[in-house]
Amino acid sequence: MCTTWWLLLFLFHCFLATLPGFQVPESPGTILKCQGLTALHPVVLVPGIVTGGLELWEGKPCAGGLFRKRLWGGSFTETFKRPLCWLEHMSLHNETGLDPPEIRVRAVPGLVGADYFTPGYFVWAVLIENLAKIGYEGKNLYMAAYDWRLSFQNTEVRDQTLSRLKSKIELMYRKNGNKKVVVVPHSMGTVYFLHFLKWVETDPPVGGGRPGWCVKNIKAIMNIGPTFLGVPKTVTNLIFTEAKDIASVRAMDLGVLNSKYLGLQTLEHVMRMCRTWDSIMSLLPKGRETIWGKLDWLPEEGHVCNLPNKKLLQFSPFKYGRMISFGKEAFQLPSSQINVINYNDKNASNKYTAESVIDLLRYVAPKIMQRAEGHFSHGIADDLDDPKYAHYKYWSNPLETKLPDVPDLEIYCLYGVGIPTERSFVYKQSTDRCRSSRFRIDNSVDGDEDSCLKGGVCFVDGDESVPVMSAGFMCAKGWRGRTRFNPSGIATYVREYRHKAPARLLEGRGTESGAHVDILGNVGLIEDILRVAAGSTGAEIGGDRIHSNILSMSDRINLWL
Repeated sequence: MCTTWWLLLFLFHCFLATLPGFQVPESPGTILKCQGLTALHPVVLVPGIVTGGLELWEGKPCAGGLFRKRLWGGSFTETFKRPLCWLEHMSLHNETGLDPPEIRVRAVPGLVGADYFTPGYFVWAVLIENLAKIGYEGKNLYMAAYDWRLSFQNTEVRDQTLSRLKSKIELMYRKNGNKKVVVVPHSMGTVYFLHFLKWVETDPPVGGGRPGWCVKNIKAIMNIGPTFLGVPKTVTNLIFTEAKDIASVRAMDLGVLNSKYLGLQTLEHVMRMCRTWDSIMSLLPKGRETIWGKLDWLPEEGHVCNLPNKKLLQFSPFKYGRMISFGKEAFQLPSSQINVINYNDKNASNKYTAESVIDLLRYVAPKIMQRAEGHFSHGIADDLDDPKYAHYKYWSNPLETKLPDVPDLEIYCLYGVGIPTERSFVYKQSTDRCRSSRFRIDNSVDGDEDSCLKGGVCFVDGDESVPVMSAGFMCAKGWRGRTRFNPSGIATYVREYRHKAPARLLEGRGTESGAHVDILGNVGLIEDILRVAAGSTGAEIGGDRIHSNILSMSDRINLWL
Protein backbone atom coordinates (compact mmCIF):
# COMPACT_ATOMS: atom_id res chain seq x y z
CA MET A 1 0.00 0.00 0.00
CA CYS A 2 2.78 2.44 0.93
CA THR A 3 4.73 1.59 -2.24
CA THR A 4 1.65 2.24 -4.38
CA TRP A 5 1.03 5.55 -2.63
CA TRP A 6 4.58 6.79 -3.19
CA LEU A 7 4.52 5.64 -6.84
CA LEU A 8 1.30 7.54 -7.53
CA LEU A 9 2.67 10.59 -5.74
CA PHE A 10 5.81 10.43 -7.90
CA LEU A 11 3.76 10.17 -11.10
CA PHE A 12 1.52 13.02 -10.00
CA HIS A 13 4.41 15.43 -9.45
CA CYS A 14 6.62 14.36 -12.36
CA PHE A 15 4.40 13.41 -15.28
CA LEU A 16 1.03 15.06 -14.73
CA ALA A 17 1.53 17.96 -17.14
CA THR A 18 2.82 15.68 -19.92
CA LEU A 19 -0.15 13.31 -20.00
CA PRO A 20 -2.16 13.59 -23.24
CA GLY A 21 -5.35 15.59 -22.89
CA PHE A 22 -4.63 16.57 -19.30
CA GLN A 23 -3.75 20.12 -18.36
CA VAL A 24 -3.18 21.44 -14.87
CA PRO A 25 -5.52 24.42 -14.31
CA GLU A 26 -4.04 27.72 -13.24
CA SER A 27 -4.14 28.34 -9.52
CA PRO A 28 -6.53 30.95 -8.04
CA GLY A 29 -3.54 32.99 -6.86
CA THR A 30 -2.10 33.20 -10.38
CA ILE A 31 -5.45 34.19 -11.87
CA LEU A 32 -6.20 36.82 -9.24
CA LYS A 33 -2.68 38.26 -9.50
CA CYS A 34 -3.25 38.78 -13.23
CA GLN A 35 -6.45 40.63 -12.30
CA GLY A 36 -4.43 43.01 -10.15
CA LEU A 37 -5.15 41.54 -6.71
CA THR A 38 -2.40 42.17 -4.17
CA ALA A 39 -1.87 41.50 -0.47
CA LEU A 40 -3.52 44.07 1.79
CA HIS A 41 -4.61 42.72 5.18
CA PRO A 42 -2.26 40.51 7.22
CA VAL A 43 -3.49 36.91 7.47
CA VAL A 44 -3.35 34.62 10.50
CA LEU A 45 -3.99 30.88 10.03
CA VAL A 46 -5.27 28.86 13.01
CA PRO A 47 -4.99 25.07 12.59
CA GLY A 48 -7.43 22.58 14.07
CA ILE A 49 -7.06 19.38 16.02
CA VAL A 50 -4.41 16.82 14.92
CA THR A 51 -3.28 18.78 11.81
CA GLY A 52 -0.47 20.66 13.57
CA GLY A 53 2.94 19.09 14.15
CA LEU A 54 4.23 18.28 17.66
CA GLU A 55 7.90 17.82 18.56
CA LEU A 56 9.75 16.40 21.57
CA TRP A 57 11.71 18.71 23.90
CA GLU A 58 12.14 16.36 26.85
CA GLY A 59 11.44 12.67 27.18
CA LYS A 60 11.99 9.40 28.96
CA PRO A 61 15.02 7.17 28.21
CA CYS A 62 12.98 5.22 25.63
CA ALA A 63 12.78 8.40 23.51
CA GLY A 64 16.54 8.78 23.17
CA GLY A 65 17.63 10.49 19.96
CA LEU A 66 14.27 12.17 19.38
CA PHE A 67 15.05 15.66 20.72
CA ARG A 68 13.13 18.17 18.57
CA LYS A 69 11.97 15.37 16.27
CA ARG A 70 8.32 15.24 15.33
CA LEU A 71 6.18 12.85 17.31
CA TRP A 72 3.07 14.01 15.46
CA GLY A 73 2.97 15.03 11.80
CA GLY A 74 5.72 13.92 9.49
CA SER A 75 6.71 10.34 8.71
CA PHE A 76 5.42 8.73 11.94
CA THR A 77 8.31 6.26 11.74
CA GLU A 78 8.76 6.36 15.52
CA THR A 79 5.19 5.12 15.96
CA PHE A 80 6.22 1.80 14.44
CA LYS A 81 9.68 1.63 15.97
CA ARG A 82 8.61 2.18 19.60
CA PRO A 83 4.81 2.40 19.78
CA LEU A 84 4.36 2.20 23.56
CA CYS A 85 7.01 4.86 24.12
CA TRP A 86 5.31 7.04 21.52
CA LEU A 87 1.91 6.60 23.19
CA GLU A 88 3.38 7.55 26.56
CA HIS A 89 4.91 10.75 25.19
CA MET A 90 1.79 11.77 23.26
CA SER A 91 -0.41 11.41 26.35
CA LEU A 92 -1.06 14.20 28.85
CA HIS A 93 -1.26 13.89 32.62
CA ASN A 94 -4.52 12.22 33.61
CA GLU A 95 -5.26 14.64 36.46
CA THR A 96 -3.81 17.99 35.39
CA GLY A 97 -4.25 17.77 31.60
CA LEU A 98 -0.69 19.16 31.31
CA ASP A 99 2.75 17.58 30.85
CA PRO A 100 3.45 14.25 32.53
CA PRO A 101 6.64 14.16 34.63
CA GLU A 102 9.86 14.27 32.56
CA ILE A 103 7.99 14.78 29.27
CA ARG A 104 7.67 17.96 27.21
CA VAL A 105 6.02 17.87 23.78
CA ARG A 106 5.46 21.21 22.04
CA ALA A 107 3.85 22.57 18.89
CA VAL A 108 6.09 22.98 15.84
CA PRO A 109 6.21 26.75 15.20
CA GLY A 110 5.84 28.58 11.91
CA LEU A 111 4.14 27.76 8.62
CA VAL A 112 5.96 24.41 8.44
CA GLY A 113 4.07 23.31 11.55
CA ALA A 114 0.88 22.66 9.61
CA ASP A 115 1.56 23.05 5.88
CA TYR A 116 1.75 19.27 5.40
CA PHE A 117 0.50 16.59 7.77
CA THR A 118 2.75 13.93 6.25
CA PRO A 119 4.96 14.22 3.15
CA GLY A 120 2.67 14.63 0.16
CA TYR A 121 -0.50 15.17 2.22
CA PHE A 122 -1.17 18.90 2.28
CA VAL A 123 -3.13 20.76 4.93
CA TRP A 124 -2.41 24.50 4.61
CA ALA A 125 0.28 24.26 1.90
CA VAL A 126 -1.97 24.97 -1.10
CA LEU A 127 -3.59 28.01 0.51
CA ILE A 128 -0.19 29.33 1.64
CA GLU A 129 1.17 28.98 -1.91
CA ASN A 130 -1.77 30.87 -3.38
CA LEU A 131 -1.47 33.63 -0.79
CA ALA A 132 2.21 33.94 -1.71
CA LYS A 133 1.30 34.49 -5.35
CA ILE A 134 -0.46 37.76 -4.51
CA GLY A 135 2.30 39.00 -2.23
CA TYR A 136 2.08 37.26 1.14
CA GLU A 137 5.20 36.21 3.04
CA GLY A 138 6.50 35.94 6.61
CA LYS A 139 5.85 39.58 7.50
CA ASN A 140 2.12 39.43 6.74
CA LEU A 141 1.30 35.71 7.02
CA TYR A 142 1.45 33.77 10.30
CA MET A 143 0.55 30.28 11.49
CA ALA A 144 -0.82 30.39 15.04
CA ALA A 145 0.57 27.02 16.10
CA TYR A 146 -0.53 25.62 19.47
CA ASP A 147 -0.60 22.27 21.25
CA TRP A 148 -4.02 21.08 20.13
CA ARG A 149 -4.13 18.38 22.83
CA LEU A 150 -4.53 20.89 25.66
CA SER A 151 -7.67 22.62 26.82
CA PHE A 152 -7.79 26.11 25.35
CA GLN A 153 -7.08 27.92 28.60
CA ASN A 154 -4.21 25.54 29.36
CA THR A 155 -2.47 26.55 26.13
CA GLU A 156 -2.08 29.94 27.85
CA VAL A 157 -1.24 28.51 31.28
CA ARG A 158 1.55 26.29 29.96
CA ASP A 159 2.78 28.00 26.78
CA GLN A 160 1.32 31.55 26.84
CA THR A 161 -0.03 30.79 23.36
CA LEU A 162 -2.93 33.22 23.61
CA SER A 163 -0.63 36.03 24.75
CA ARG A 164 1.76 35.33 21.90
CA LEU A 165 -1.11 35.32 19.40
CA LYS A 166 -2.32 38.67 20.71
CA SER A 167 1.19 40.18 20.46
CA LYS A 168 1.74 38.77 16.97
CA ILE A 169 -1.52 40.22 15.65
CA GLU A 170 -0.68 43.61 17.17
CA LEU A 171 2.76 43.51 15.54
CA MET A 172 1.34 42.55 12.14
CA TYR A 173 -1.20 45.36 12.42
CA ARG A 174 1.54 47.94 13.10
CA LYS A 175 4.06 46.63 10.55
CA ASN A 176 1.52 46.46 7.71
CA GLY A 177 0.29 50.05 7.67
CA ASN A 178 -2.27 49.67 10.49
CA LYS A 179 -4.25 47.22 8.42
CA LYS A 180 -6.59 44.97 10.37
CA VAL A 181 -5.95 41.23 10.33
CA VAL A 182 -7.97 38.54 8.52
CA VAL A 183 -8.05 35.39 10.69
CA VAL A 184 -8.58 32.01 9.01
CA PRO A 185 -9.25 29.22 11.55
CA HIS A 186 -9.97 25.62 10.51
CA SER A 187 -11.99 22.92 12.27
CA MET A 188 -11.38 22.98 16.05
CA GLY A 189 -9.34 26.15 15.46
CA THR A 190 -12.66 27.96 14.97
CA VAL A 191 -13.75 27.39 18.58
CA TYR A 192 -10.19 27.93 19.80
CA PHE A 193 -10.21 31.39 18.24
CA LEU A 194 -13.71 32.02 19.62
CA HIS A 195 -12.20 31.37 23.05
CA PHE A 196 -9.39 33.80 22.20
CA LEU A 197 -11.86 36.57 21.27
CA LYS A 198 -13.29 36.46 24.79
CA TRP A 199 -9.93 35.93 26.49
CA VAL A 200 -8.24 38.93 24.89
CA GLU A 201 -10.80 41.42 26.25
CA THR A 202 -11.25 39.84 29.70
CA ASP A 203 -9.49 41.33 32.72
CA PRO A 204 -6.32 39.65 34.08
CA PRO A 205 -5.31 37.28 35.49
CA VAL A 206 -7.70 35.05 33.51
CA GLY A 207 -7.72 37.14 30.33
CA GLY A 208 -5.56 39.41 28.23
CA GLY A 209 -6.96 42.63 29.67
CA ARG A 210 -7.46 44.58 26.43
CA PRO A 211 -11.07 45.86 26.18
CA GLY A 212 -11.85 47.00 22.63
CA TRP A 213 -8.89 45.05 21.23
CA CYS A 214 -10.96 43.33 18.52
CA VAL A 215 -12.29 46.65 17.16
CA LYS A 216 -8.78 47.81 16.41
CA ASN A 217 -7.15 44.62 15.17
CA ILE A 218 -9.58 42.22 13.42
CA LYS A 219 -11.18 42.77 10.00
CA ALA A 220 -12.72 39.36 9.33
CA ILE A 221 -12.83 35.81 10.68
CA MET A 222 -13.13 33.22 7.91
CA ASN A 223 -14.01 29.94 9.64
CA ILE A 224 -13.28 26.87 7.51
CA GLY A 225 -15.14 23.65 8.38
CA PRO A 226 -16.25 25.17 11.70
CA THR A 227 -17.14 22.87 14.59
CA PHE A 228 -19.18 25.50 16.43
CA LEU A 229 -21.89 23.09 17.64
CA GLY A 230 -19.76 19.99 17.88
CA VAL A 231 -19.18 16.72 16.02
CA PRO A 232 -21.39 13.69 16.84
CA LYS A 233 -18.74 11.07 16.10
CA THR A 234 -16.64 12.54 18.93
CA VAL A 235 -19.09 10.92 21.36
CA THR A 236 -18.63 7.44 19.97
CA ASN A 237 -14.88 7.86 19.69
CA LEU A 238 -14.66 8.72 23.38
CA ILE A 239 -17.08 6.07 24.63
CA PHE A 240 -16.53 3.11 22.30
CA THR A 241 -13.24 3.99 20.52
CA GLU A 242 -14.79 3.75 17.11
CA ALA A 243 -16.82 5.50 14.45
CA LYS A 244 -17.56 4.56 10.84
CA ASP A 245 -13.97 3.95 9.71
CA ILE A 246 -13.00 1.68 12.61
CA ALA A 247 -16.28 -0.19 12.29
CA SER A 248 -15.54 -0.81 8.60
CA VAL A 249 -12.16 -2.31 9.48
CA ARG A 250 -13.76 -4.53 12.12
CA ALA A 251 -16.32 -5.70 9.56
CA MET A 252 -13.51 -7.30 7.54
CA ASP A 253 -12.85 -9.57 10.55
CA LEU A 254 -9.12 -9.10 10.35
CA GLY A 255 -8.79 -9.46 14.09
CA VAL A 256 -5.66 -7.35 14.06
CA LEU A 257 -6.57 -4.12 15.84
CA ASN A 258 -7.30 -5.94 19.07
CA SER A 259 -5.69 -9.31 18.55
CA LYS A 260 -5.55 -11.37 21.74
CA TYR A 261 -2.82 -13.52 20.22
CA LEU A 262 -0.57 -10.70 19.06
CA GLY A 263 -1.25 -8.73 22.22
CA LEU A 264 -1.66 -5.46 20.30
CA GLN A 265 -4.82 -4.09 21.91
CA THR A 266 -4.31 -1.11 19.62
CA LEU A 267 -7.64 0.59 20.18
CA GLU A 268 -7.40 0.22 23.94
CA HIS A 269 -4.08 2.11 23.93
CA VAL A 270 -5.38 4.74 21.53
CA MET A 271 -8.46 5.28 23.69
CA ARG A 272 -6.33 5.79 26.80
CA MET A 273 -4.16 8.33 25.00
CA CYS A 274 -7.06 10.28 23.47
CA ARG A 275 -8.87 10.47 26.79
CA THR A 276 -5.98 12.54 28.15
CA TRP A 277 -6.48 15.19 25.43
CA ASP A 278 -8.86 17.72 26.95
CA SER A 279 -9.34 19.53 23.64
CA ILE A 280 -11.49 16.64 22.36
CA MET A 281 -14.17 17.76 24.80
CA SER A 282 -14.57 20.99 22.82
CA LEU A 283 -15.92 18.86 19.94
CA LEU A 284 -18.78 17.26 21.86
CA PRO A 285 -22.23 18.34 20.60
CA LYS A 286 -23.33 21.70 22.03
CA GLY A 287 -26.86 22.90 22.59
CA ARG A 288 -28.08 19.45 23.59
CA GLU A 289 -31.66 18.55 22.65
CA THR A 290 -32.61 22.08 21.55
CA ILE A 291 -30.07 21.88 18.73
CA TRP A 292 -29.62 18.17 18.07
CA GLY A 293 -33.15 16.93 18.65
CA LYS A 294 -35.01 14.76 21.13
CA LEU A 295 -36.00 11.12 21.13
CA ASP A 296 -38.86 11.88 18.75
CA TRP A 297 -37.66 15.01 16.89
CA LEU A 298 -34.63 16.38 15.06
CA PRO A 299 -34.01 19.44 12.85
CA GLU A 300 -32.73 17.42 9.85
CA GLU A 301 -36.01 15.53 9.44
CA GLY A 302 -36.85 15.16 5.75
CA HIS A 303 -33.43 16.26 4.56
CA VAL A 304 -32.21 15.12 1.16
CA CYS A 305 -29.66 12.36 1.40
CA ASN A 306 -26.77 12.12 -1.05
CA LEU A 307 -26.27 8.43 -1.66
CA PRO A 308 -23.29 6.99 -3.49
CA ASN A 309 -24.00 5.58 -6.96
CA LYS A 310 -27.52 7.07 -7.01
CA LYS A 311 -28.61 9.29 -9.85
CA LEU A 312 -31.47 10.75 -7.84
CA LEU A 313 -31.40 12.29 -4.40
CA GLN A 314 -33.54 10.47 -1.89
CA PHE A 315 -35.48 11.70 1.12
CA SER A 316 -34.36 10.06 4.32
CA PRO A 317 -36.88 8.54 6.74
CA PHE A 318 -34.52 9.57 9.55
CA LYS A 319 -36.88 11.10 12.14
CA TYR A 320 -35.40 10.98 15.60
CA GLY A 321 -32.65 12.86 17.40
CA ARG A 322 -31.08 9.75 18.86
CA MET A 323 -27.32 10.02 18.74
CA ILE A 324 -26.70 6.49 20.04
CA SER A 325 -29.14 3.59 19.89
CA PHE A 326 -28.75 -0.02 20.93
CA GLY A 327 -30.46 -2.02 18.23
CA LYS A 328 -32.24 -1.04 15.01
CA GLU A 329 -35.60 -1.02 16.77
CA ALA A 330 -34.43 1.62 19.25
CA PHE A 331 -33.22 3.74 16.35
CA GLN A 332 -36.33 3.61 14.16
CA LEU A 333 -39.41 3.26 16.37
CA PRO A 334 -41.18 5.99 18.38
CA SER A 335 -40.18 6.03 22.02
CA SER A 336 -43.58 4.82 23.18
CA GLN A 337 -43.16 1.56 21.22
CA ILE A 338 -39.70 0.65 22.49
CA ASN A 339 -39.11 -1.69 25.41
CA VAL A 340 -36.21 -0.70 27.66
CA ILE A 341 -33.11 -2.84 27.16
CA ASN A 342 -30.76 -3.63 30.04
CA TYR A 343 -27.10 -4.32 29.24
CA ASN A 344 -26.15 -5.22 32.83
CA ASP A 345 -25.46 -1.57 33.54
CA LYS A 346 -27.55 0.42 35.97
CA ASN A 347 -27.20 3.55 33.82
CA ALA A 348 -27.78 1.78 30.50
CA SER A 349 -30.55 2.74 28.15
CA ASN A 350 -31.33 1.76 24.59
CA LYS A 351 -31.28 5.28 23.12
CA TYR A 352 -29.38 8.46 23.89
CA THR A 353 -29.82 12.03 22.72
CA ALA A 354 -27.18 14.78 22.70
CA GLU A 355 -28.13 15.54 26.30
CA SER A 356 -28.12 12.05 27.76
CA VAL A 357 -24.85 11.07 26.07
CA ILE A 358 -23.11 13.59 28.35
CA ASP A 359 -24.40 11.61 31.34
CA LEU A 360 -23.25 8.40 29.63
CA LEU A 361 -19.79 9.89 29.20
CA ARG A 362 -19.66 10.85 32.87
CA TYR A 363 -20.31 7.20 33.70
CA VAL A 364 -17.94 5.65 31.13
CA ALA A 365 -15.06 8.15 31.39
CA PRO A 366 -15.40 9.90 34.76
CA LYS A 367 -11.79 11.11 34.95
CA ILE A 368 -11.70 13.00 31.68
CA MET A 369 -15.21 14.38 32.27
CA GLN A 370 -14.37 15.63 35.74
CA ARG A 371 -11.22 17.31 34.45
CA ALA A 372 -12.53 18.58 31.12
CA GLU A 373 -15.85 19.94 32.40
CA GLY A 374 -13.80 22.51 34.25
CA HIS A 375 -12.64 23.77 30.84
CA PHE A 376 -15.64 23.27 28.52
CA SER A 377 -19.41 23.55 28.62
CA HIS A 378 -22.01 22.29 26.15
CA GLY A 379 -25.31 23.90 27.12
CA ILE A 380 -27.29 27.01 26.17
CA ALA A 381 -27.16 30.15 28.29
CA ASP A 382 -30.46 31.44 29.68
CA ASP A 383 -28.96 34.80 30.67
CA LEU A 384 -25.61 35.73 29.12
CA ASP A 385 -25.24 38.56 31.65
CA ASP A 386 -25.12 36.05 34.50
CA PRO A 387 -21.67 36.46 36.13
CA LYS A 388 -21.03 32.73 35.86
CA TYR A 389 -20.54 33.08 32.10
CA ALA A 390 -17.39 35.09 32.77
CA HIS A 391 -15.68 31.74 33.42
CA TYR A 392 -13.43 30.59 30.59
CA LYS A 393 -15.10 27.20 30.28
CA TYR A 394 -18.00 28.89 28.44
CA TRP A 395 -15.92 30.93 25.98
CA SER A 396 -15.62 28.31 23.22
CA ASN A 397 -19.36 27.58 23.18
CA PRO A 398 -21.10 30.10 20.87
CA LEU A 399 -24.39 29.41 22.71
CA GLU A 400 -22.92 30.50 26.05
CA THR A 401 -20.88 33.56 25.14
CA LYS A 402 -21.29 36.86 23.29
CA LEU A 403 -19.33 37.97 20.27
CA PRO A 404 -17.18 41.07 20.88
CA ASP A 405 -18.65 44.51 20.25
CA VAL A 406 -17.22 45.09 16.75
CA PRO A 407 -19.97 46.25 14.36
CA ASP A 408 -17.72 46.37 11.27
CA LEU A 409 -16.28 42.86 11.79
CA GLU A 410 -17.31 40.13 9.34
CA ILE A 411 -17.65 36.45 10.25
CA TYR A 412 -17.77 33.71 7.60
CA CYS A 413 -18.77 30.07 7.86
CA LEU A 414 -17.03 28.31 4.96
CA TYR A 415 -17.64 24.57 4.63
CA GLY A 416 -18.23 21.71 2.24
CA VAL A 417 -21.57 20.03 1.59
CA GLY A 418 -22.75 17.00 -0.33
CA ILE A 419 -20.82 14.31 1.55
CA PRO A 420 -22.57 11.78 3.83
CA THR A 421 -21.53 12.70 7.37
CA GLU A 422 -21.94 10.67 10.54
CA ARG A 423 -24.84 11.81 12.71
CA SER A 424 -26.16 8.80 14.67
CA PHE A 425 -25.01 5.29 15.47
CA VAL A 426 -26.61 1.90 16.11
CA TYR A 427 -24.66 -0.30 18.53
CA LYS A 428 -24.76 -3.91 19.63
CA GLN A 429 -23.17 -5.79 22.51
CA SER A 430 -19.92 -7.42 21.44
CA THR A 431 -19.44 -11.15 21.85
CA ASP A 432 -15.65 -11.04 22.08
CA ARG A 433 -15.73 -9.03 25.34
CA CYS A 434 -12.74 -6.98 24.23
CA ARG A 435 -11.17 -5.01 27.06
CA SER A 436 -11.42 -1.64 25.30
CA SER A 437 -15.19 -1.78 24.94
CA ARG A 438 -17.92 -4.38 25.02
CA PHE A 439 -20.01 -2.52 22.45
CA ARG A 440 -19.58 -2.25 18.68
CA ILE A 441 -21.29 -0.47 15.81
CA ASP A 442 -23.70 -3.01 14.33
CA ASN A 443 -22.50 -3.24 10.71
CA SER A 444 -25.45 -5.45 9.83
CA VAL A 445 -28.00 -2.68 10.41
CA ASP A 446 -29.21 -1.00 7.22
CA GLY A 447 -32.31 1.00 6.50
CA ASP A 448 -34.44 0.68 3.39
CA GLU A 449 -32.78 0.68 -0.03
CA ASP A 450 -32.70 4.47 -0.22
CA SER A 451 -32.18 5.12 3.48
CA CYS A 452 -29.27 7.07 4.94
CA LEU A 453 -28.82 4.32 7.55
CA LYS A 454 -25.96 2.18 6.30
CA GLY A 455 -23.80 -0.22 8.25
CA GLY A 456 -25.07 0.93 11.63
CA VAL A 457 -24.39 4.61 10.90
CA CYS A 458 -26.95 7.23 9.91
CA PHE A 459 -25.65 10.00 7.68
CA VAL A 460 -26.69 13.58 7.08
CA ASP A 461 -25.30 16.28 4.82
CA GLY A 462 -21.90 17.68 5.72
CA ASP A 463 -18.20 17.63 4.92
CA GLU A 464 -17.60 14.00 5.98
CA SER A 465 -16.67 15.04 9.53
CA VAL A 466 -18.91 17.97 10.55
CA PRO A 467 -22.67 18.03 9.85
CA VAL A 468 -24.03 21.09 8.06
CA MET A 469 -25.98 22.15 11.13
CA SER A 470 -22.88 22.40 13.31
CA ALA A 471 -20.89 24.25 10.66
CA GLY A 472 -23.56 26.66 9.48
CA PHE A 473 -26.19 27.32 12.14
CA MET A 474 -24.46 30.19 13.94
CA CYS A 475 -23.80 32.16 10.74
CA ALA A 476 -27.23 31.30 9.31
CA LYS A 477 -29.29 32.09 12.41
CA GLY A 478 -27.54 32.18 15.80
CA TRP A 479 -25.43 35.25 14.93
CA ARG A 480 -27.49 36.57 12.02
CA GLY A 481 -28.45 40.19 12.71
CA ARG A 482 -28.59 41.53 16.25
CA THR A 483 -29.09 38.60 18.61
CA ARG A 484 -28.22 38.02 22.24
CA PHE A 485 -25.17 36.10 21.00
CA ASN A 486 -24.24 38.91 18.61
CA PRO A 487 -25.35 42.14 20.30
CA SER A 488 -23.48 44.51 17.94
CA GLY A 489 -24.92 42.94 14.80
CA ILE A 490 -21.68 41.68 13.25
CA ALA A 491 -22.31 40.67 9.62
CA THR A 492 -22.24 36.90 9.03
CA TYR A 493 -22.00 34.98 5.77
CA VAL A 494 -22.59 31.35 4.87
CA ARG A 495 -20.43 30.16 1.99
CA GLU A 496 -20.94 26.51 1.07
CA TYR A 497 -18.85 24.54 -1.42
CA ARG A 498 -20.56 21.64 -3.12
CA HIS A 499 -18.29 18.61 -3.04
CA LYS A 500 -17.01 17.34 -6.38
CA ALA A 501 -14.77 14.30 -6.32
CA PRO A 502 -11.72 14.30 -8.63
CA ALA A 503 -12.52 12.91 -12.05
CA ARG A 504 -9.10 11.29 -12.47
CA LEU A 505 -6.83 9.46 -10.07
CA LEU A 506 -3.91 11.77 -10.85
CA GLU A 507 -5.91 14.81 -9.82
CA GLY A 508 -4.97 13.89 -6.28
CA ARG A 509 -7.52 15.05 -3.71
CA GLY A 510 -9.23 17.35 -6.20
CA THR A 511 -9.59 21.10 -6.61
CA GLU A 512 -13.32 21.17 -5.83
CA SER A 513 -13.42 18.91 -2.80
CA GLY A 514 -15.72 19.76 0.07
CA ALA A 515 -14.15 17.24 2.47
CA HIS A 516 -13.16 18.53 5.88
CA VAL A 517 -9.40 18.81 5.24
CA ASP A 518 -9.29 18.59 1.46
CA ILE A 519 -11.41 21.74 1.24
CA LEU A 520 -8.24 23.68 2.06
CA GLY A 521 -7.29 23.00 -1.57
CA ASN A 522 -10.71 23.98 -2.97
CA VAL A 523 -10.22 26.69 -5.62
CA GLY A 524 -13.50 28.43 -4.75
CA LEU A 525 -12.62 28.64 -1.07
CA ILE A 526 -9.10 29.86 -1.83
CA GLU A 527 -10.44 32.57 -4.10
CA ASP A 528 -12.87 33.77 -1.43
CA ILE A 529 -10.09 33.98 1.16
CA LEU A 530 -7.71 35.79 -1.20
CA ARG A 531 -10.35 38.36 -2.16
CA VAL A 532 -11.24 39.16 1.45
CA ALA A 533 -7.55 39.33 2.39
CA ALA A 534 -7.06 41.76 -0.51
CA GLY A 535 -9.81 44.04 0.81
CA SER A 536 -13.17 42.75 -0.45
CA THR A 537 -16.21 42.55 1.81
CA GLY A 538 -18.62 39.66 2.14
CA ALA A 539 -21.16 41.49 0.00
CA GLU A 540 -18.56 42.09 -2.72
CA ILE A 541 -17.70 38.40 -3.03
CA GLY A 542 -21.39 37.52 -3.39
CA GLY A 543 -22.81 37.27 0.14
CA ASP A 544 -24.32 33.93 1.11
CA ARG A 545 -23.87 30.92 -1.17
CA ILE A 546 -26.03 28.07 0.08
CA HIS A 547 -26.55 24.62 -1.43
CA SER A 548 -27.80 22.72 1.65
CA ASN A 549 -30.95 22.89 3.76
CA ILE A 550 -29.22 24.90 6.49
CA LEU A 551 -31.86 27.65 6.47
CA SER A 552 -34.84 25.31 6.84
CA MET A 553 -33.00 23.24 9.47
CA SER A 554 -32.20 26.42 11.40
CA ASP A 555 -35.84 27.49 11.27
CA ARG A 556 -36.88 24.22 12.94
CA ILE A 557 -34.65 24.95 15.93
CA ASN A 558 -36.62 26.78 18.60
CA LEU A 559 -33.84 28.86 20.14
CA TRP A 560 -34.48 32.19 21.83
CA LEU A 561 -32.28 34.77 20.10
